[in-house]
Amino acid sequence: MDLNSILSQLETNNEEEIRRLLHQYNGENSRTFTFDPKEEDLRSVSKHSALSGRLCQGLLTVLGRQVGSCCQSTCLETLRILSRDKRVLGPVGTREGMLVLAGLARLQAGEEGGDSLQEDAQTEEEEKVVVEALKCLCNVVFNSVAAQQVGADVQLARGLCSRLHAARAGCHEVGLFSLRLLFLLSALRPDVRGGLQRELHAVGLLTEVLERTLDLRWVGPYEVAHPGLQALPIPAEDNERAMEALKALFNLTLSDTSDEGGDHQLRLVTAIMRHLLMLKTQTEDKTEEAHSHTINLLSNLPVSCLDVLIDLPVQGGQEEYSGKNMDAVQVLLDFMEKRIDKGANYKEGLTPVLSLLTEGSRYHREIRRYIKTQVLPPLKEVKVRPEIGSTVRNKLVRLMTHVDMGVKQSAAEFLFVLCKESVDHLLKYTGYGNAAGLLVARGLLAGGRGETLYSDDEDSDTEEYKSAKPFINPITGHVEEPMPNPIEDMTEDQKEYEAQKLVNMFDKLSRQQLIRPMGVRRDGTLAPLEEALRQPTADSCSSDSD
Repeated sequence: MDLNSILSQLETNNEEEIRRLLHQYNGENSRTFTFDPKEEDLRSVSKHSALSGRLCQGLLTVLGRQVGSCCQSTCLETLRILSRDKRVLGPVGTREGMLVLAGLARLQAGEEGGDSLQEDAQTEEEEKVVVEALKCLCNVVFNSVAAQQVGADVQLARGLCSRLHAARAGCHEVGLFSLRLLFLLSALRPDVRGGLQRELHAVGLLTEVLERTLDLRWVGPYEVAHPGLQALPIPAEDNERAMEALKALFNLTLSDTSDEGGDHQLRLVTAIMRHLLMLKTQTEDKTEEAHSHTINLLSNLPVSCLDVLIDLPVQGGQEEYSGKNMDAVQVLLDFMEKRIDKGANYKEGLTPVLSLLTEGSRYHREIRRYIKTQVLPPLKEVKVRPEIGSTVRNKLVRLMTHVDMGVKQSAAEFLFVLCKESVDHLLKYTGYGNAAGLLVARGLLAGGRGETLYSDDEDSDTEEYKSAKPFINPITGHVEEPMPNPIEDMTEDQKEYEAQKLVNMFDKLSRQQLIRPMGVRRDGTLAPLEEALRQPTADSCSSDSD
């Protein structure tokens, strides 16, 4: 559609004609999310961007006038479409442009920051104006650094917190996009994030939002009533708002939250996260998404708070784990295995839950004991390599040699902690070859334990493992079928010839620096072979000296 005709019409006061033209433009471009100049020359692209920028300015001018709600919502819809293009946001990212949008979103903004919300929208059309203005603000803040600065200067976050403090946040979309805008501001502006934590006590506020959204009923200090087996899934709209609140909470808990009420506030958050892990949403994908956001947030919280996941006096637990309830831990394990089975996006999709389970196991004995029974049960099958099979152990051992260093380290560290950081126990379940990367990184090639102290309860071996142990290849971690000796039929001269040929090959590769022979120091770390061989001699000489 010709933008010049729209621009000329915006200069008039004919609301009906403005609405008609903009409605046509919106219909043609509602699904346009990228303004890619692939098939246009640079001159036409520049001209189109200039016209779009002028259109943004014209729309702001119209919105600044006293026009009807229908015209306002249509103008805002057009502005929302245009705000997807970073190149045309100059007029909107100004103080004047942001204040116009904030006013239409009924957020009190200005130098004083405003502690109150403007009068709530009364009609459906007025609510539509508020929603469209919030959507525009989300796009503009996301795409414009200048708008982010203005948003911080006029304290948009304070107005958003005022809205969320109200027991009634208006219609679903008003609450949803208010939370989304708060998430964007807290993600993109560290100074805004700090103010939300210290001055606006936003962690507590968002905790209350989650309580209202999920309709929680507390039955203990940090215990939410169990949803029950017959509980209905979370309604789609409630789930959407809860996810936005979780994302904002994630930003706010990235740094120290001691000014937010300390341990008590964070333990309340942990209790709500446990409740979310036990809930279902309308679809399996949405449930997985909810669990993913929950796990990300739990990973930010102090590990001391994780006992809230299992300490449920009213609901009770299992006697073998000191009466602790392991339902939430099982959900985390199921989530981990599902993410492994997906086989993609391990870095963002899998490492957070691995990290959470690792830290929970490191500092909470009951969590570690339970997870070990699920992941590393008593070893019976010793004739198959540890990485071959469909058990959780097999899947995690395969990850120990993954090409992504972060994934590889996360999986290895998780299994190491389950083995109470004992090298011998780890090798028993994984084999030396799979564990070598972790042992090199931790300086434990010579054996030993990690630095964390664990309880003295002993692991018992099965009879199958005890009888097969002498025959297990420590490198591969399984009992191998006997292999024919390749030098059995060789003469002594042939053996010497093959040995010398091997030495020459290694020497050539070493001189060409294609390989570097390494050895293990007495402290378990790697060193060049000549250095590792010299060390015992130096030690023995020093011990014999007067």
